[in-house]
Amino acid sequence: MNKLIKIDDKKIGKDRNMYFIAEAGVNHNNSLEIAYKLVDAAVDAKADAIKFQTFKAKNIALKNSPKANYHIKTTGTDSVESWYQMLKRQELSLESHVKINDYCKSKNITFLSTPYDLESVDLLQNIDISAFKVASSDNQNYILIDYLIKIGKPIIISTAMSEEKEVDELYNHFQKSNFKDLVIMHCTGDYPSSLKESNMFVITSFINKYECIIGYSDHNLDVINPIVATTLGAKVYEKHLTIDREMEGPDHRASLTPNELKFTIEQIKKTELTLGNNIKKCTESEIDNRKKLKKSLYINKKIKQGETIDLSHLSAKRPGYGIPPSSYIQIIGKKAKRDMSIDHLLTEVDFE
Repeated sequence: MNKLIKIDDKKIGKDRNMYFIAEAGVNHNNSLEIAYKLVDAAVDAKADAIKFQTFKAKNIALKNSPKANYHIKTTGTDSVESWYQMLKRQELSLESHVKINDYCKSKNITFLSTPYDLESVDLLQNIDISAFKVASSDNQNYILIDYLIKIGKPIIISTAMSEEKEVDELYNHFQKSNFKDLVIMHCTGDYPSSLKESNMFVITSFINKYECIIGYSDHNLDVINPIVATTLGAKVYEKHLTIDREMEGPDHRASLTPNELKFTIEQIKKTELTLGNNIKKCTESEIDNRKKLKKSLYINKKIKQGETIDLSHLSAKRPGYGIPPSSYIQIIGKKAKRDMSIDHLLTEVDFE
């Protein structure tokens, strides 16, 4: 597996900054005007990519498929509108895909999408998409996954609603296929999800276990999860975006507003700034402070030339311009080479 993946002009990997995907999903409500506003919001927030969803309702769900609980809460029961009907309303045409992709290019942000069926993969291939996202609902759909593997473009795949054994099997499947450009995303499949079900240490487990890039697809509205994910080493972050959480549709209530998205990305960048690297050394700002705040060995009482220095002669005081107190044992028993008074800064020329 590759530890460095390139999507358009951005490189994703261990020593790179977080790659942030603003998840527009179906929050466009099949309106190009809203889709463009979502792109603008993602650009303004400095996201690296904005991702939509590509599907044909007839290919992914039976007409009598039941709604998920969160769909019922946001769009009503099946008697109001079936899941199939809801999906049908949210389909984006090829023409809409082309226009949104072109708009993204004009704004210098990567257009991504999640295909839910093979026909949709072909549609995205026709507009030369840079990478594919596989939804958690399809992380065991090896028909779709194998179709994407043959194309060879980077694949980002979420792991919500999965057991550890299933994720192991998924990773091994990519290995057997000798597929390199893989990102596995930790995720909790509830919308919005609760903090207590975030289980963020899974990110650490994935990093230790899988030889690929690890990311996090976040459905929680609290700002703590992006900070924790960044700290734990996630390198791809995905978060839903909406123009207004009160809009009609299943995913708006689990999405960030434009200002919240901007704030979240800012917190990730601040977290990366604070993490630095794993090398402990004096920072630039500490160099002057070190001299003034650390201590040196000073003479604590008068001593005559030729006298043997013992512990009673020594004290540790600021500033730290001389011999550090950590060396006091090496000085005890030495002969003074000159007379020294109280608070004399001890140096190498003062003793034999």
